[in-house]
Amino acid sequence: MSTYHKTILSPSITEKNTLLRTGQNKYVFEVARNATKGEIREAVEKLFDVKVEKVNTMIVKGKKKRMGRFTGYRPNWKKALVKVAEGQTIQQFGEV
Repeated sequence: MSTYHKTILSPSITEKNTLLRTGQNKYVFEVARNATKGEIREAVEKLFDVKVEKVNTMIVKGKKKRMGRFTGYRPNWKKALVKVAEGQTIQQFGEV
């Protein structure tokens, strides 16, 4: 497995992210916790053959969950918002 696949873990496909993708040409990925913006930019450009304009990252806090009387937390994860150059798309997101 390449280092690019270790950086970009999975795409995030939600209703809000679909609106970002169609309206503002931004794509949302779950990335490795130790990935930097430069590494994320390079990985997206190499894996999807697009030109990245901007990368924003954030740490999403894990939610509190219960199983009966026991409580626990989901793990924290890192999210990256990637703005792609005008006119370019990432076809792996299931667009027609």
